[in-house]
Amino acid sequence: MTEESYRVQTVVIGAGVVGLAIARELAKAGREVLVLEAGPRFGEGTSSRNSEVIHAGIYYPKDSLKADFCVRGRHLLYDYCAARKVGHRKCGKWIIATDEAQAVRLEAIRQQAGHNGVQLQPADGNAVRSRCVGVQAEAGLWSPETGIVDSHGLMLSLLGEFEDAGGRLVLNSPVLHAESTNHGHTLWVGGEAGVTLDAAEVINAAGLGAPGLARCWQGLPDSGKPVQWLARGSYFSYAGKHPFDTLIYPLPEPGGLGVHLTLDMAGQARFGPDVEWLDAEDYAVDSNRRVIFAEGVRKWWPALDAARLQPAYAGIRPKLAGPDDGFSDFRIDGPDEHGVPGLVNLFGIESPGLTSCLAIAEYANQKLG
Repeated sequence: MTEESYRVQTVVIGAGVVGLAIARELAKAGREVLVLEAGPRFGEGTSSRNSEVIHAGIYYPKDSLKADFCVRGRHLLYDYCAARKVGHRKCGKWIIATDEAQAVRLEAIRQQAGHNGVQLQPADGNAVRSRCVGVQAEAGLWSPETGIVDSHGLMLSLLGEFEDAGGRLVLNSPVLHAESTNHGHTLWVGGEAGVTLDAAEVINAAGLGAPGLARCWQGLPDSGKPVQWLARGSYFSYAGKHPFDTLIYPLPEPGGLGVHLTLDMAGQARFGPDVEWLDAEDYAVDSNRRVIFAEGVRKWWPALDAARLQPAYAGIRPKLAGPDDGFSDFRIDGPDEHGVPGLVNLFGIESPGLTSCLAIAEYANQKLG
């Protein structure tokens, strides 16, 4: 039986928040856009397994993509959510130091944020403790621009605007293999009825699956096929009442920002994520890690009741650097990087990917030319 073959102008692979933002951007610019999603629903990967935090742009090196996209993306996202009534709240966050040695490190964080155009307000321990009841801190930094967002509501809005602009989302459609030539791109798509698609333009926004897809992409040079590491982050929810109305972060740790307190739109508290390096995707949350979480949180909130910590969910960060390799930036490869016209690959889109989604969409559109 011969596979059916179709021709389309632009294909976006992956219907997470970044893929949907890119698809919306391209469709509103007048392109014929098809989004292919391997799963049965949109946004069920990294996009729905995170802290739902709108980051200010504090920690990333100056002029990195993460720094630039986070700062611009934050402005775009707040405006977008306000205009479209997507649930969000600019609740701010505290970065806290629990001893004098940690307090010295806060100044470096404040200066780094300043290089990115983000102003943090320093405070002594008394000020932090008066603002955050029950918190033990020697000093802190207040980030007024940090917030939270309903990530599912955001993706619903992006999808609606994409479809209103004539775009189409096709679920249960994994891309199994791809080939690029001077004449365009051919995608072999699985699912109940396998098809081949010929496209003038393709954006690989497949999240965790993006590097694997690139590895089996004929016509893409080896330099465009990066190695990926996986870092799982687990979250525990906190049952019942708590005294917090803002986010609280300890100092960053290798691979992440430390086990911090975030809030959902209903005000429920959750703690996470931690960092576990994996060899393969695994979203199980080990309930025994409650002990580790409790020990970490009690360093700054001694009154934590560990019995109220409940396993919630886990996400996996798509890392372009291993546990001993330090900072890795977003990698967005267009024709200037890999030499293949009409192809953009997005790799390592971890935090602050949610915050940056609208800025990344602008950049991907520019990369296509």
